[in-house]
Amino acid sequence: MTKNAIKMWIDTARPKTLPLAVASIITGAALAAWSSQFNWIITLLCLLTTILLQILSNFANDYGDHQKGSDTVERIGPLRGIQQGMIDAKQLRKGLIIVAIASLCCGGLLIIIAYQNIADLLAFTLLGVLAVVAAITYTVGTKPYGYMGLGDLSVLLFFGILGVGGTYYLQTQQLNFSILLPAIATGLLASAVLNINNLRDIEQDRKAGKNTLAVRLGPENGRRYHCLLLIVSTLCYCIFAVIYVQTVTAFLFVLALPWLIKHGVFVSKHKEPLALRPMLAQMSLIALLINGLFSLGLLLS
Repeated sequence: MTKNAIKMWIDTARPKTLPLAVASIITGAALAAWSSQFNWIITLLCLLTTILLQILSNFANDYGDHQKGSDTVERIGPLRGIQQGMIDAKQLRKGLIIVAIASLCCGGLLIIIAYQNIADLLAFTLLGVLAVVAAITYTVGTKPYGYMGLGDLSVLLFFGILGVGGTYYLQTQQLNFSILLPAIATGLLASAVLNINNLRDIEQDRKAGKNTLAVRLGPENGRRYHCLLLIVSTLCYCIFAVIYVQTVTAFLFVLALPWLIKHGVFVSKHKEPLALRPMLAQMSLIALLINGLFSLGLLLS
């Protein structure tokens, strides 16, 4: 395999989106440590499984969009490997299958190590299979949910509630209603990353029949929705810190708010899709920064 081919596979994995996987796991692990229950092995396996699922979703997205003709020369985002002819559909399908198998194997090992009873074993096995299916069917299949505007809900669920909540539960073996606040906050920030992508490609997606939430809302409401995601996520972190932690360090995440506010203002003011191109990576890193500071604050508290 040539260096160009290796680079193209790395680009297809979309490393700029992987901080989302890291953010959900470190937050769940920090919440577990805050509850005085932390396991390095479980945390690492959660992290690896989630990263593989993110890569699987990215591979499936490229494959599905290519099959449906959504990736055209009008696309504003970076050209994908399959668009440039560096990877053909057959190769990408093989890569997709390999990553899916790796995800299942890693997730299976995680469940074997972490489960405490048969109910846990069955529940997390089902959730693992659903996560793989969801990653693939976002754009692949006869009725991909990403083409129906349900991608944001899926991201909130898998990169927020299940990502954070699952990591927490597998280490503490308990469900705590309070962790829903940071879990939802994490998921909303991840949804903001997806929304940037959809706002950027809104015209092309509309022409291709890919009815993302941004397409359904329209560009103006899509920008308002983006700001709402940022505001509500911040409120969730604040409410959790005030009610459940009640220490100064719990508010460390506010140090990242200037970047979050600057990002929100930029997205609101710049209506040209091309201007949003660098905002995806920026939003992904801001999400990681906020979750990192929030997690550090929990540990210090």
